[in-house]
Amino acid sequence: MKKLRLILGDQLNAAHSWYQEVNDQHVYLIMELRQETGYVLHHVQKVVGFFAAMEQFAEQLRLAGHQVRHVKLDAEENRGDLIEQLEYWIKAYQVDQFEYQLPDEYRLDVQLKQFALTAKVPVVAFDTEHFLTSRNEMGDFFAGKKQYLMESFYRMMRKKWNVLMEGSDPVGGKWNFDHDNRQKMDASVKLPPKSVVSSDVSEIYRRVRACEIPTFGEIDAKEFLWPTNREQALKVLEEFIIFRLPQFGTYQDAMTDRDDFLFHSRISFALNVKLLHPLEVINRCIEDFDKSPGRITINQLEGFVRQVLGWREYMRGIYWMKMPEYASLNFFEHERELPTWFWTGETKMKCLQHSIGQSLKHAYAHHIQRLMVIGNFALLAGISPDDVDRWYLGIYIDAIEWVEITNTRGMSQFADGGIVGSKPYTSSGAYIKKMGTYCDSCYYDHKQKLGAKACPFNSLYWHFHHRHRSKLERNPRIGMMYKTWDRMQESDKQAILLQADRQLQILNDL
Repeated sequence: MKKLRLILGDQLNAAHSWYQEVNDQHVYLIMELRQETGYVLHHVQKVVGFFAAMEQFAEQLRLAGHQVRHVKLDAEENRGDLIEQLEYWIKAYQVDQFEYQLPDEYRLDVQLKQFALTAKVPVVAFDTEHFLTSRNEMGDFFAGKKQYLMESFYRMMRKKWNVLMEGSDPVGGKWNFDHDNRQKMDASVKLPPKSVVSSDVSEIYRRVRACEIPTFGEIDAKEFLWPTNREQALKVLEEFIIFRLPQFGTYQDAMTDRDDFLFHSRISFALNVKLLHPLEVINRCIEDFDKSPGRITINQLEGFVRQVLGWREYMRGIYWMKMPEYASLNFFEHERELPTWFWTGETKMKCLQHSIGQSLKHAYAHHIQRLMVIGNFALLAGISPDDVDRWYLGIYIDAIEWVEITNTRGMSQFADGGIVGSKPYTSSGAYIKKMGTYCDSCYYDHKQKLGAKACPFNSLYWHFHHRHRSKLERNPRIGMMYKTWDRMQESDKQAILLQADRQLQILNDL
């Protein structure tokens, strides 16, 4: 039976059962589609990175003996639309059956299910064989519960996969070592060496430019820093384990302009396009932990494991529980547009200048830059979650909707009203000062609430909580903040609110 098998750009899993048998009746279809470059405005490194990884995966399959059709962006037969292309190639190859792996994005899932209803050949869907939970597993786990606590899900996952367990007890006697982590990084901390992984993607970049694909951001096409094949991904993982994991937990929340990657792993892109499997990543880290006692402490290791085994799977579970309604949630009814400097990084606020500038330069920022700098500002300023979603989905190389929207609309913007987080993640300038060095060279003063040099985070923080009091004051994790606000002199409160009003009117000039 002749089969056409579709491989999407985030389905580059060489260990998938599809590839265990070489059969010249099976044609693997990989396509660079305008549909996928245009649903939001993407960072140029995201477009080029996906295309580079797809191209190398196609070549890997060919070398293994598989029959592959890699349709490039500028191919004469490339219509740019997924369904039109499927109809074209099903007819061109005269296949008896079309097969695909379940997409991780809802829009593609709907598109392929609708195609199956009208296709002229039988259509069969397969699992991607990547995630450690099924689409519906977390929904079943939380069935009948009012709250979806990540911690309880994480503990279940530890037990299920026997990760960092000694019988029924967690290694180290605790499930969570957060209190040992998240320290500010001072100038005496030695930074890890730069990654040795890079590649020349000039030809792909030329193709993207020649086809006039709209993008934004910067790229060094001759020295592309993101892994685009499995060999490179494994090298980046080893670099992380050797040079970064020993201090990962301690400084995972630190913010500084000394380095753009600090002690973070840089494997999220490779994981999300499935060049790496989450369990192999976790097991490789644990292997090194066991082999070299004391080099990596349990708090460093557990903090990383929680991100991969807990948070990553948890966010995907929320996505499939709550889509498509989740994409329209707007708990605070925020409607402001993004400031123009979200596209340039040209703001006087050093924390945002660096975090956005770094994002434009590398298509990357670490989780605290995304959550407590960029996301924090967007939430306090009342930016539309639709705008925030589109920006995050477009700018970060690892952003695929299943992981982006739950982190952005949920964790960052609290637009889901508390499905993901138990409270809005907001702060004044004090937190940013506490966790980093941005405030040391900022135009604004993190201590001031009023005046031209007052840090905008300070007045916007109180303005946000004041205008949303009816929705937040009963939240037990916020109650103390409202008590602090109520103890202020009325004149002081009015001055702070007026300061925030003025800043909201000139967001593009901050």
